[in-house]
Amino acid sequence: MFATQKLASQALADVFAGHTLTDALARIWQAEPELRPQQRGAIQDLSYGSLRHLGLLEGVLKQLLHKPLHEEALRALLLVSLYQLHFTRAAPYGVVDHAVKVSTHLGRGQGKGLVNAILRNFLRQREALLTSARDTPRGRWSHPDWWIAAMREAYPDQWETVLANANLHPPLTLRVNRHRGDVPTYLARLAQEGIEARALDDTAIRVGHPVGVDRLPGFFDGDVSVQDWGAQHAARLLDVADGLRVLDACAAPGGKTGHLLELAKLDLTAVDADAARLRRVADNLQRLGLGATLLPGDAAQPEQWWDGKPFDRVLADVPCSATGVARRHPDIKWLRRPDDFAGFAAQQAAMLDALWPLVAPGGKLLYATCSIFPAENAQQATAFSHRHADAQPLPLGPALPENGQLLPTPEHDGFFYALFRKAAA
Repeated sequence: MFATQKLASQALADVFAGHTLTDALARIWQAEPELRPQQRGAIQDLSYGSLRHLGLLEGVLKQLLHKPLHEEALRALLLVSLYQLHFTRAAPYGVVDHAVKVSTHLGRGQGKGLVNAILRNFLRQREALLTSARDTPRGRWSHPDWWIAAMREAYPDQWETVLANANLHPPLTLRVNRHRGDVPTYLARLAQEGIEARALDDTAIRVGHPVGVDRLPGFFDGDVSVQDWGAQHAARLLDVADGLRVLDACAAPGGKTGHLLELAKLDLTAVDADAARLRRVADNLQRLGLGATLLPGDAAQPEQWWDGKPFDRVLADVPCSATGVARRHPDIKWLRRPDDFAGFAAQQAAMLDALWPLVAPGGKLLYATCSIFPAENAQQATAFSHRHADAQPLPLGPALPENGQLLPTPEHDGFFYALFRKAAA
């Protein structure tokens, strides 16, 4: 427990310093190559869980401190330890003992008494401390106050459910490659492996409890992919057919690229500004046994990579705040700032305007984000329609809300979709 507690605290401290949790953990894996898979999993669980419930944990810690704690490493250790004591089955005496040892290892021997006193006081006063912490919006919902206020304004009848669902553990959802099988057959294969699962539709399966991809039958042969159910709408909305010329304009890591190619034989071009992430698209397509033209490039500057031939379908899965997938990346809640959204909105508008000339007359463009903030979604789609008279908004069908906004539920993450057809010349 010592190593996992210490390294999870280190990851949290890195996030408090402004780094993403993904980058923080990557640095730990590089610095500690001897860690076993079980240890890595435990470190991830502690760091993700502590950030998911950070508002509540901070509310408890504030009550236990007699004065502000300015040492971020020690603060991170206490928050991770409080998470262990309240949300895990770890033996309390072990959590406290190891936390005291970690504080010494951090070079903060003077913090041993503080760590010991705070954690033992929590165990004695747990219910009263938790009740008091939940009296504040930040403590109750474990989101920043500005985020809570924005959700109340945007979704006055749903904001509490939105925030509660954003703190759930994300589901593990699979997409069955229809070229290699079907849902009933794959459910039977999972059952043979002792993996509980159920069908969500004709290609999506929700696994009852998270498992590694190495336990998924045929994963490395391309039989299935891991993809959120909400994200699986994108390829279907473009209603592709054999022979169409298709552009996936912000393709990495390639989940939607692969899904499009599973649905039809396409002349597909996948573009991404990050060459390293584009290699992940190549890896995913290789696993699925599929092919596409992969081009490094900025979707807002197609003149640098476009060959001048129009596309029948364009998927604009643009960069966004990723607020709809915050339960998969709980650091997002604490790293985002209210003024970030103006920058995202400007970037999204530039990409849409740059990509629209690439759509053939009669062709379609799908605008997609994994955000739940209207400034990136409905407002962006409306503004695009006003700028382009030849952009005809299309209905999304019965599987999606009329306004295109999928809010997080136990079954899927938060996404937004807006579909446009270009008027014939």
